[in-house]
Amino acid sequence: MASQWLKARQTRYAAYATTYILIVIAAIVVANMLADRYNKSYDATSNKRYSLSEQTAKIVKGLKQDATITYYNQSTRFRDGKDLLDEYANLSPKVKVEYVDPDKNPEAAREAGVREFGTAIVRIGAKTDTAKSMTEEGITGAFIRDLKNKTRTVCFVSGSGEHQLDDSQREGLSQFKDSLDRDDYQSKSVDLLQKAEVPGDCTTLVVAGPTKDYQQPEVDAIKKYVEGGGRALFMLDPPLKLGHEEIAENDALTNLLQSWGVTMDKDLIIDMNPIGQLAGTGPEVALVTSYGSQPIVDDMKGMATGFPLSRSMEIKNTDKTSVQKLFDSSGTSLATNDLSSAAVNVNDPKNRKGPLTIAAAGTYNTGKENSEGRFVVIGSSSWAANRFLNFNGNSDLALNTINWLASDEDLISIRPKPPEDRRITMTRAQLGWVRATSQFLLPGIVVIAGIAVWWKRR
Repeated sequence: MASQWLKARQTRYAAYATTYILIVIAAIVVANMLADRYNKSYDATSNKRYSLSEQTAKIVKGLKQDATITYYNQSTRFRDGKDLLDEYANLSPKVKVEYVDPDKNPEAAREAGVREFGTAIVRIGAKTDTAKSMTEEGITGAFIRDLKNKTRTVCFVSGSGEHQLDDSQREGLSQFKDSLDRDDYQSKSVDLLQKAEVPGDCTTLVVAGPTKDYQQPEVDAIKKYVEGGGRALFMLDPPLKLGHEEIAENDALTNLLQSWGVTMDKDLIIDMNPIGQLAGTGPEVALVTSYGSQPIVDDMKGMATGFPLSRSMEIKNTDKTSVQKLFDSSGTSLATNDLSSAAVNVNDPKNRKGPLTIAAAGTYNTGKENSEGRFVVIGSSSWAANRFLNFNGNSDLALNTINWLASDEDLISIRPKPPEDRRITMTRAQLGWVRATSQFLLPGIVVIAGIAVWWKRR
């Protein structure tokens, strides 16, 4: 009887079911143990919008001492910041996250100077700083301020037709200024015509596309600044002569660059690469997809950048400088010396064929220890203006350049990406076709298929 009972179908099924249940329970227990120990997530967005950026990872993983992020909020709202703060804690064992309810512990909130719920304070060693917002930019900015503990000012030269720092129009630099603010740089305009001396608080000097000639005292001030250990970014457009829009040749400034090993060609690069049309740019925009080996561009592999109305340059080392190429135009580009005609003859035998160097970075040996001068020269200026700064990798390149010039190499990386705009713009005819398809064509096909099946079965 016992053997028959054991062999009974119901008994076997019960044994199988029990075994399966035990296996499932064991798997669930193990999964929960692993989930409790290892906090892992997967970001399925195409631009990894909800993952911490390489910049943040580089800073947090490079911490040499313990860091604490204290989040002040009501206990019922700790979840508002927990997901983001846990990502920081998962990057490094040196990061600890604490939660404080100001209602339950008002003394701690008062001592920290917290006045609003939802505030995060980052403490690294003896230094503390409050995050400007409960976003990655805000919290990482607090890390940067704790680590740097110094004011860094980017000075933009004005007075000779340069792009304006506070201009929010297409050719202004207001978005560049906002990007610098997020990386905790201060920025201001300086006029070297009024006083031919770079202010002592300038960490980096930017010459952003002057349309008029710099006077010799201005150039001498820039020369003294860089050769004394200063840092400068030069964005110089081709000297176009198109009617009322003329760009000065700026010989005094280009002669200074030539003495440092960068010779600016008086030409205009035309890019015949068909990929540019797919990216929505014309032949006047030099499209760059490959880069040299230099800290500014090392992390930009696989990203495209665009340079409207650019010029080429020749580079070489000198007895005082070491110059590296950052990137070239594409192999399908060409350079024309005809800068006074709106129409370009691409078949002109005088045209030089690409690739052509568009940007270079150099160092100047001052003879003093840990006091080298640095400079970056780019043969275009509109690439950093409001109308083009958000083109693919342009914003990253602009900030990487400032980071390298300011000796903030640890900040060089790809920044957090804004949400992608995936709206579809359609004409009235296209909208009508979509409406007819969704409201009549597809439902009609389903109805006809149903009638056909019914008829066949009948």
